[in-house]
Amino acid sequence: MYVWQEERMGRPIIGVTSELEAARWGNWIREAVISPVSYTRAVERAGGAPVMLPPVPPDSARSFVEGLAGLLFTGGRDVDPALYEQGRMDETDPPEHRRDRFELALMRAAIDADVPFLAIGRGMHILSVARGGTLAQHLPGHRPDTLKYQPHDIELDASSQLGRLLGARVQAPASHHQAPDQAGTGVVVVGRSPGDEVIEAIELQGHRFGVGVHWHPEEGDDPRLLTALVNAATVASASQRRDVQARKVQTKAKAAARTR
Repeated sequence: MYVWQEERMGRPIIGVTSELEAARWGNWIREAVISPVSYTRAVERAGGAPVMLPPVPPDSARSFVEGLAGLLFTGGRDVDPALYEQGRMDETDPPEHRRDRFELALMRAAIDADVPFLAIGRGMHILSVARGGTLAQHLPGHRPDTLKYQPHDIELDASSQLGRLLGARVQAPASHHQAPDQAGTGVVVVGRSPGDEVIEAIELQGHRFGVGVHWHPEEGDDPRLLTALVNAATVASASQRRDVQARKVQTKAKAAARTR
């Protein structure tokens, strides 16, 4: 019965974070919810159904999480240093408070609900800050904009989820000038760039699938990381449906017992 139900349910729904920016269509210029289409296309290619999540007030975060099988935290501007108790350096982007507040709430809700997530670039920083970690605000000369998404080597812990999935060394497209400094409570460093030892990958201990990476798998041709997210979301979604069905059966049984 459950197999039939799962086949009918189709692709797992993956929420994709986004931001608000002015956009033009025709003669209209309006604030719009935007995100590079490479994220949604990558989720779709991996077997998921992508849904864009606008940076709404944080009290909506738990409602989003309840309706999603997985989450993709996307890249973007720097996280506000005030959120990890630092002053903003000249090299750090001006903060986007709406997005920061929403994504921190969304990350914490996903962690509490054990919802699978992949956090890319800025998303990786959100994971670290959500767990009480800090960021190195500027890494001089580290993959500047002129080398955007330039492939570089990353060494992974072979015993980690990422290491078992991708191997002990990968070459991946990335560009960033910040990185976690203190990773945060329960967050394990599982990848670094050789030579400068900059943190490139982290995982959340005890979570079904909670992975953060600095590189951009949606821009490359290796589908394994997005596929792993979608697979974890599929399993989580099936588990959630079984739990709901079991609760319905229990409720009916209790109601029948009361009428006897």
